[in-house]
Amino acid sequence: MRRLVLALVAALLAAPPAQAEMCLRGVNLSGAEFGDVPGKPDKDYTYPAEAAFKRLAALGAGSVRLPFRWERLQPALGEGLDIMELARLDQAVRQATDAGLVPILDLHNFGYYDKRRLGSKEMPAERLGDVWRRLASHYKDRPKLVFSIMNEPYDIHSAEWARIQNVAVAAIRQAGAGQLILVTGTAYGGAHSWTSDLPVGNNGRDLLDVKDPLDRYAYDFHQYLDADFSGRAAECSAAQRAVTAIDSVTAWLKQHDRRGFLGEFASSSQQDCLAALGQLAARVDAHPRQWVGWAYWGAGAWWPPDYIFNIEPTASGERPQMKVLIDRFRATKGKAVCGREARP
Repeated sequence: MRRLVLALVAALLAAPPAQAEMCLRGVNLSGAEFGDVPGKPDKDYTYPAEAAFKRLAALGAGSVRLPFRWERLQPALGEGLDIMELARLDQAVRQATDAGLVPILDLHNFGYYDKRRLGSKEMPAERLGDVWRRLASHYKDRPKLVFSIMNEPYDIHSAEWARIQNVAVAAIRQAGAGQLILVTGTAYGGAHSWTSDLPVGNNGRDLLDVKDPLDRYAYDFHQYLDADFSGRAAECSAAQRAVTAIDSVTAWLKQHDRRGFLGEFASSSQQDCLAALGQLAARVDAHPRQWVGWAYWGAGAWWPPDYIFNIEPTASGERPQMKVLIDRFRATKGKAVCGREARP
């Protein structure tokens, strides 16, 4: 009996502790993912200005998702990161942190490097592991930072994608970085299809195979409101289905003791769409044990004024979508802990 007790104590001590995470409520701040690659900075693409971070923090945001392109940061696969591009990313990270925001580094490449798909012969999983090892080594001493492995892979089988992400997760941890990691599913990571059998697999089944020795990761879901959930139309005819999808994913997260992050969602300024936007964020906020937060899609000074999801201010003030987000920031003020230790 004594040996059994000692073995149980040893197992408990060896297990990673339950993580309480800072709630990540904010926006996607675009610019660095724009344009054809390589492109010229401040002509074809741009990193956010310091004023953008300060504005978001003043409005109540606590985090910011920063999309950027792999090809610019690592022009030659398997080799060092570009010094100048890394300096631009460093500046954005520093300015976001100084403003009081948690930066989420989003490798915005849809499962590709140039036209080479991850998992193909010319793009093995080790390529993704290599770039994240380098990024993790560079940023491992910045605890208030999140690594988002890949934005919206869409044509990689879910089982294969789980294996590829495991290589990246292992590389991050082997580099000595302990920050929260965001993984995602294939088929654009859509919440509405998470447990569906698709031509590219079943995320709800295969992504359970994600492994992290620190058990400090969350799934990045995306959910739009238009008829095909693509985020290309101003209408929101699928709004109720989108809300139901978030409820279904919440149940999946609870069932499997996992955590999620709503990394992209948005609406046009139509009144019914705005109501659904608020519903989506409120649904996530209501379950802090299952969700570590959300990020609205559509901030950034380079978005055209008529972009349907734009939340940059106009001459007359804040746009309707941003007013909805501000209401959510205020409603959750003081509720800063998410993850397993959180309480509603």
